[in-house]
Amino acid sequence: MPYLERDNVRLYFEDDGAGVPILLTHGFGASTGMWAGQVAAFSDRYRLIRWDMRGHGQTECPDDLSYYSQANTEDDMRALLDHLEIEQAVIAGHSLGGFMSLAFNVAYPERVKALVLQGCGPGYRRAEARETWNERAENRARTLEEGGLAALGGGAEVGESVQRSARGLAQAARGILSQVDSRVIDSLPNIAVPTLVIIGDGDTYYIDGSRYMADRIPGAVNVVVPGAGHGVNVEKPESVNGTLEEFLKTI
Repeated sequence: MPYLERDNVRLYFEDDGAGVPILLTHGFGASTGMWAGQVAAFSDRYRLIRWDMRGHGQTECPDDLSYYSQANTEDDMRALLDHLEIEQAVIAGHSLGGFMSLAFNVAYPERVKALVLQGCGPGYRRAEARETWNERAENRARTLEEGGLAALGGGAEVGESVQRSARGLAQAARGILSQVDSRVIDSLPNIAVPTLVIIGDGDTYYIDGSRYMADRIPGAVNVVVPGAGHGVNVEKPESVNGTLEEFLKTI
């Protein structure tokens, strides 16, 4: 199995196809498996790179909270592109992976050819809102520690994924899922690459944040998929793949 080893961490990834590279980052509680429908649809003409964030899937990471952060995640994404000798890619992500795609664009804009943001929001500007979110993240971590993987829950994308341990997910909730500042939401008006925002119409928790992003990112394409929830690419693969096809043709 392919791994990238860095800083005592073994990052699991999968790399299929050829053509314009697309880096796909999963959401919290999911893993590379959530992108199977996109690999099947696009790997004959695009290069699809999927990877497991720290605490998720088959990635191996020490049980030390200092290893889990948004900054480390951004650097993992850069290191993976470097390892595969990819100078620039379409950066795509779902939920937490969508937020991290935006964060990656803040940190490494020169590596971003375009953005695909699925079922996610841009974080919060006010400290009070971040504190409320972080309380939810801590509660999620404790639930996983107490109940194990059976307490994971989540949408259709979680059902298509595999996990190593509930403890790793708990650390990811505390260190990656938690909000630390407003740099991502503040960056939206300055995004200078083609951007697709896509969400299911039943994804009630993120639909307002999704619309907020689409309204503020210059030239963003905003697509709401009928009859889909949070795991929109798993629930409605034909609709999502058709939307992606049209967007990718414009790049």
